[in-house]
Amino acid sequence: MRLVVPVLLSFGFAAVFPLGPACQAGDDLQRDLVAHWPLAGNACEVVRGGNHAQVVGKLDFNSDRFSVLFTGNAALEVPAKHAPRFGTGDITLAMWLKSNELADALPGDLISQYDPVKRRGFHLALRSNTGATTNQANWRHLQFGIDDNRASAWRDCGRPGKAILAFALAVHDGAIYAGTCEPGKDESGRVYRYGGGDQWIDCGAPDKSNTVMALAVHRGKLYAGTGKYRLGGSSLKESENATLGGRVFRYEGDKRWTDCGQLPQTEAVGGFVVFKGQLYASSLYKPAGFFRYEGEARWSSLPVPQGLDPKTSTRIPKRVEALTVYDGFIYASSYDGGHVYRFDGKTWTDCGQLGDNTQTYSFAQYQGRLYVGTWRSGRVYRFEDVGKWTDVGRLGEELEVMGMLVHNGRLLAGTLPLAEVYSFEGSSTWKRLARLDHTPNVMYRRAWTMAEHDGQVFCSTLPSGKVFAFSAGRQVSWGRSLSSAWHHVAAVKSAKGLTLYVGGKVVAQSPLAEGDNYDLDSAAPLRIGAGSTGTLQGRLADVRCYRRALAATEIVALAKQKAK
Repeated sequence: MRLVVPVLLSFGFAAVFPLGPACQAGDDLQRDLVAHWPLAGNACEVVRGGNHAQVVGKLDFNSDRFSVLFTGNAALEVPAKHAPRFGTGDITLAMWLKSNELADALPGDLISQYDPVKRRGFHLALRSNTGATTNQANWRHLQFGIDDNRASAWRDCGRPGKAILAFALAVHDGAIYAGTCEPGKDESGRVYRYGGGDQWIDCGAPDKSNTVMALAVHRGKLYAGTGKYRLGGSSLKESENATLGGRVFRYEGDKRWTDCGQLPQTEAVGGFVVFKGQLYASSLYKPAGFFRYEGEARWSSLPVPQGLDPKTSTRIPKRVEALTVYDGFIYASSYDGGHVYRFDGKTWTDCGQLGDNTQTYSFAQYQGRLYVGTWRSGRVYRFEDVGKWTDVGRLGEELEVMGMLVHNGRLLAGTLPLAEVYSFEGSSTWKRLARLDHTPNVMYRRAWTMAEHDGQVFCSTLPSGKVFAFSAGRQVSWGRSLSSAWHHVAAVKSAKGLTLYVGGKVVAQSPLAEGDNYDLDSAAPLRIGAGSTGTLQGRLADVRCYRRALAATEIVALAKQKAK
């Protein structure tokens, strides 16, 4: 007798996944199935029986009968000696996924087996990159990546408009957008959509200020925050455009923007982030400001952190700049004293000063831990607990660490004054990858902010205004935000390339060159619900690994499979 489990979908009825031999739909779905974890009440593997997953931390197998809930730092692990070995062959990974977009933590990896020392293995993840300086660069994007210690050169993607800097980068509806600083007297900050090669498509100017400071996707729409950027902070001539910003706009397509209101007493937006389904923003310059979007053109003013003036011992407000979500809180960087603060929805907690730095700039989540970039030591710090930080090293001889994110297993960071990009090698070691801006006769060059798009990481630079792209290994990504509903997800590696499926439909593809064999075997454990970004924060069911590339019809059959 074949066992089945019901899965309640968002449509209000129950679909059913088989836990034993799968039904056949033109092809044998048992063929080359090398591992199958139904995750219905336990972590048992039902094909070979010897590679049961080990529970790391505390997982919830009991709140329903058909899936496992991943929260906190909990995960499942299969030791390498028991895990499937794929070598250079074809593979298919398939599972059901549900991750709440209103959660107080970011989603992470669905399944992975990756050795960060040898740069070898694979990842299937649901990724959000928040706090990449002022931007929410990626929001709930499905990614499948492989690597065998490969890396591309950095590619010049051109200059959006008359940008001196693409201050903002974010991915929306399958395209990457750049918000620019264009400081001429009769110019204004604009938003551009990347058109391939070195082409950028003008999407209009939200207002007349000189910069689009921040971008974020919220409830399926792209939002832009504007400002008058003070170029003196980059040791450049100040803009002749005196128009203040501090307004937020929603993109409606073509060159149309809807005004969503002015942030009170704000001339430049400092950062965006979505937390528990609501959009938050900060002020770049004084007075310190922190705000929550209430719809239409309404913003609520919220408290800001308070610190002691060392001269007068009086309490003074502290600015919050880059914003990220981690472990149930909003975390914020600050240009006032080099601290990091966290917000629980009502009050702020001071998480301490990072070394002797005076500014904190950016965030990234790597292997489930929070990392922060700083000025003026050019170092990155890892958060351990309130008031406890670990110095994980300086990036060359640089002074400032700006945009950071994890790309296909690697933590990358951009710098000032040489606009270099580094890769974290573990412990306190950083490897220089490239210098991106070679503008002569300037004091500062910035590798400012980053976003992932089309399997690559994009990085903006000052003062050349150019954007560059790089890829580690090979990655395919779907640049549309995944909803909270149950989704069947599949990732396929074949000789032709990488393919992502959602609900049985192809959503993204990335080709491989003929003979471009990636060896994916490693001594790392296979991890379910965890990986190079962190733990999933959601539910998984019916996790399958095949040692072949399933045909599209077979993946459709898995996605539609019900009890008979």
